[in-house]
Amino acid sequence: MATAASATGGEVRLVGRCIDAAARDAVTVEAWRRQRRSLERLPAPLADALFRRLAARRVLFPSLLEVFKWSVEEVDLSGSLAVDAEWLSYLGSFRYLRVLKLADCKNVDNGAVWSLAGMDTLKELDLSRCTKISDAGLRHIVTIQSLEKLHLSGTRLTDNGAMLISLLINLSFLDLGGIRVTDKTLRSLQVLTQLEHLDVWGSEITNEGASVLKAFTRLRFLNLYWTSINRLTVPPTMQCLNMSKCKIHSISYEDSEVPVALENFIVSEAEFGNIDQVFSGIKAGSLLYLDMTSCDLRNLSFIEKMENLEHLDLSSNRITDDTIEHIAKVGTNLKYLSLKGTGITSQALCVLAGTVPNLTSLSLSHTHIGDSALAYISMMPLLRTIDLSHTSIKGFGHTEGEANKMLSLSAFEHLKYLESLNIEDTPLSAEVIPPLGSFAALKYLYLKSDFLSDPALHALSAASNLIHLGFCGNILSSSGLLQFVPPAKLCVLDLSGCWILTGDAVSTFCKRHPMIEVRHELMQELKMKG
Repeated sequence: MATAASATGGEVRLVGRCIDAAARDAVTVEAWRRQRRSLERLPAPLADALFRRLAARRVLFPSLLEVFKWSVEEVDLSGSLAVDAEWLSYLGSFRYLRVLKLADCKNVDNGAVWSLAGMDTLKELDLSRCTKISDAGLRHIVTIQSLEKLHLSGTRLTDNGAMLISLLINLSFLDLGGIRVTDKTLRSLQVLTQLEHLDVWGSEITNEGASVLKAFTRLRFLNLYWTSINRLTVPPTMQCLNMSKCKIHSISYEDSEVPVALENFIVSEAEFGNIDQVFSGIKAGSLLYLDMTSCDLRNLSFIEKMENLEHLDLSSNRITDDTIEHIAKVGTNLKYLSLKGTGITSQALCVLAGTVPNLTSLSLSHTHIGDSALAYISMMPLLRTIDLSHTSIKGFGHTEGEANKMLSLSAFEHLKYLESLNIEDTPLSAEVIPPLGSFAALKYLYLKSDFLSDPALHALSAASNLIHLGFCGNILSSSGLLQFVPPAKLCVLDLSGCWILTGDAVSTFCKRHPMIEVRHELMQELKMKG
């Protein structure tokens, strides 16, 4: 079995190298482009991978598309300004194309999508933020009867135009975000009985219009962000609901007092008529994901029965230490917790310690915590990601004598799964950095302080598994950079804002370590010279 697995891994690497070689540059592409017969027989997964690589390296051009006519099934050209009517004239002839993603392709217009009309294999089409697409273009799109997923957010569709979508009776996914559709449009879409995902954020749908949502008997995801809907009746299949920036009074099933069994509830920047009443209509034990960012919360008593919560975001609320006990009561299954921008202090971590045994991600950025919190954080054994940026962490504990300083960051040595640590914009000094080099699992580290200089960077040579090091805005000299011995696995070194560095020093470092991506304001200038 081990030999078979090894062989499979070797085959994958070999295929990857072949694709790399085939997509090396324009000359290489031209050399094999004429071998059309062999490419026609290329298996779809390999054709898709080669197509992606060519697109990423920007060596793809319209006439080359014809080579993939009989093999490619998935195309993602999102964000490409080159894609226009000529490109789509080729893509429209692809015989087995199932997925076409053209999000943010600003030159795709109504005339361009005419080439897609009548395609019978296309299952998913993404035209998000293609701002030249309007009702005229949609008339071509609705002839693609095979479509199951359609993304049209940020286009120029009108309310009347959007009603044409009712012709696509096989749709299970529809994104109309940012389009001013009204109750009339939503009523016309009731014929889409297969719909499972509906995104109508920023629409003009009212409570009256939303009452027809019960007709979508398979609907699982609904995004009503920034709408005027405040009393919502949902079908029994509903699992994920986004009512951010709404003023919420009630959520319920039709003609039933049974609480709504939501799994994901996203209500950032929302207002509540009566928050206890709203949450009494939701089955507390069913919630797994709750985002209440910027809801002006002060009391958290309503979460006490949400014992299955895995993701809890309470960022930018008026929460203080007194409310943390409510989180502790539902902490057993929590994997993600954000208290960013709240009024908590280190005492809050004392309350949480020992109550969140499964927590893997913790954000305490922009809070009032200090070094005494670190010992409590170290009692959360499964942590992988910690954000302590913009706090008062100094890196050493409070002791009576300077000679007996305790390096508080050393408490994290016990976190054997810690992969990412952000302590930017804190008053750290170089003397507290050495313990970070011994964190065995650490891959991503972000440091920024008015007091960090060359010795701090040099201490990180010992961080053997570091992949990404952010050392932005620190007092790093040119000689300090050149004396730095990067960890063997380092891929990215971000030195943005290190204003003392010279172009010569950055250039020399890059030549010595060509496998490391260096980020600095001087890099653009160096690339132009080089």
